[in-house]
Amino acid sequence: MPIWGKVLGTVFGFMFRGPIGAVIGFIIGHLFDKGYSRDFNQMGGFSRFFTSQDELKSQAIFFHALFSLMGHIAKADGQVTDSEIRMATALMDQMNLQGDTRKEAQQAFREGKANDFPVADVLREFKASCHGRRDVLQVFLEILIQAAFVDGKLDKKEQQLLETAAHHLGFKQHELLYLLSMYEAEIRFRSGQGSSRGGNHSHSRQSGYSQQQSLQDAYKILGISDKDDTKTIKTAYRKLMSEHHPDKLVSKGLPKQAIEIAKNKAQDIQSAYDLIKQVKGFK
Repeated sequence: MPIWGKVLGTVFGFMFRGPIGAVIGFIIGHLFDKGYSRDFNQMGGFSRFFTSQDELKSQAIFFHALFSLMGHIAKADGQVTDSEIRMATALMDQMNLQGDTRKEAQQAFREGKANDFPVADVLREFKASCHGRRDVLQVFLEILIQAAFVDGKLDKKEQQLLETAAHHLGFKQHELLYLLSMYEAEIRFRSGQGSSRGGNHSHSRQSGYSQQQSLQDAYKILGISDKDDTKTIKTAYRKLMSEHHPDKLVSKGLPKQAIEIAKNKAQDIQSAYDLIKQVKGFK
């Protein structure tokens, strides 16, 4: 336990107030030492001043976990398709991964294709590296969902892998089902709005996609129903926007390279909310 607070408190107390001051100084110094020790231990000592190396390690774990899991999901149905490879490449481009970082992402994707790939261990390490921050974990899971849907469908093995990933990241099955439903709605909604954001979703373009269908998908994106009142709609919107706010996610450990994914999600949420406002007639 630190003692310098007691030592200095006693010395300065004696200098100004004699023996009584020394006693008072000792007590004050003891309280200082106790509080400082607690704060110092909670913050990890001097490590709080040297975060860059930890951040670098955390980002490396994020990219390795992400691209290796993408490779594992791609191989889940037996064969890695050209569209799945393009998806991984497009994501690397979107994140502006270059040089050694890109090579490591490519290697991670290849490692993930192994039959004995340690899914649980990789996910546990990733979750620990971001200290269980749910916003970051959710963006990670949403990217995996996007990867699973790249060929236009979600087969049984891919869904099982997503369920495994969700479980190890701390999400319940109904939460995964909501995210799956939300992403399917986003694909249709983007196509109906004539948007090309978020990659190639030409497989989801449907003829005759009506305004009513677009509105129903907008409700699904916000996780609400058409019977909800204005207050409930606004609360759902604000919560989702807060979860996908780029600055907030960066401060919680999401690598800056992955922020574009969160921006796309936020744009979908905003577009869905704008449509509902327009139909419901509120500001």
